Parts: sequence; structure tokens; C-alpha cells
Amino acid sequence: MRGAVLQSNVLVRALDEFLRRLIEAVPTVVGGVVFLVLAALFVKLVLAVLKAVLARTMGGESPVYRQFLTTVVAVFLWFGVGLSTLSVVGLEGIAASLGTAAGFVALGVSYATSDMIADAVAGVYLLRDPDFEAGDTVRVGDMEGVVRSIELRKTRFAVDDDTVVRGNADIEARWTKVAADEG
Repeated sequence: MRGAVLQSNVLVRALDEFLRRLIEAVPTVVGGVVFLVLAALFVKLVLAVLKAVLARTMGGESPVYRQFLTTVVAVFLWFGVGLSTLSVVGLEGIAASLGTAAGFVALGVSYATSDMIADAVAGVYLLRDPDFEAGDTVRVGDMEGVVRSIELRKTRFAVDDDTVVRGNADIEARWTKVAADEG
């Protein structure tokens, strides 16, 4: 009988402690939810403004480039909101660990994709360069051909009866215009 009473007391104390901590956590959780809602509204506003600015400044460009830039900004904003929310609800250690881990992952990904990133950046420059357009005849190193298409990471050339594809980083640094298209 005494064992049952002791177990009952332990259970009641554990339940009381659980309920006390739960009640103490309610303001923190509510604060976290309020922060998350306000941060979501802020992110939506920033992304709407960004889309409008990109549509105005890059109106002639492919929508893929505008969507890519918007997605990159959205990922950074939402990640920041997630880490901030963890901090607001008292999980600063987890937020700091996730932020550090994400930094190392980003460093590894950027190193692994550095050639692709270089091609994409060079592609933006080539796409915006009025002297380098589809139909132009250009020389890149020892290759001479007509620009067929300029994409974000690569450019296609018509060389004789073949198509040659080159990375934009290789082209952007050393191309020379041979003749403009007379069309």
C-alpha cells in the first residue's frame, strides 16, 4: 500500500511539474508564433517588391533569371526567419548550430559548384552585352562561329555544320567579334 501511495505522489509531482512548465512556456510559444507571422508578412512584402523591381529592371530578360534571383533571396530570408524564430522561442543554441552548419554546407556547395557559378555570372554579363548576341560571328580562342543561343551557363555556336557548346566563363573572358549579322 505504501508503495502505491509513493508512486501516486511521484506521478502527481511529475504531472504538476509538467503542467507548470507547460504554462510557463505558453508566452514564449505565443511570442514565437507572433514573430513567425510578422516575419512571414515581411518576407512576402520583400519578395513582392523584389519581383516588381526585377520585372522593371530585367523586363526584357527571360523570366527564368528573375525567378532564380527571387528564389535565392527567398531561401536566405526564410532561413533567417527560421533561425530567428528558434532564437525567439529560447533555442539559441540550436539556431547557432544550424547557422554554423549551414555556413559550412554553403561553403562546400559553393566550392563544388564554383565553375557552374562562374559560368552563370559570365552568362548574365553575356546576356546583357549588346555586342554579343545571337547571330553574331565571334572568335573564342581558336574557334570561330556564329552565336546560336546564349543561355545562363553556356553558349551554343554554329561552326561549319556542327554545334559547339562552351561554358560562358570561358567565352566572356576572351571573345572577339568578327562580324555583325547584317540581318
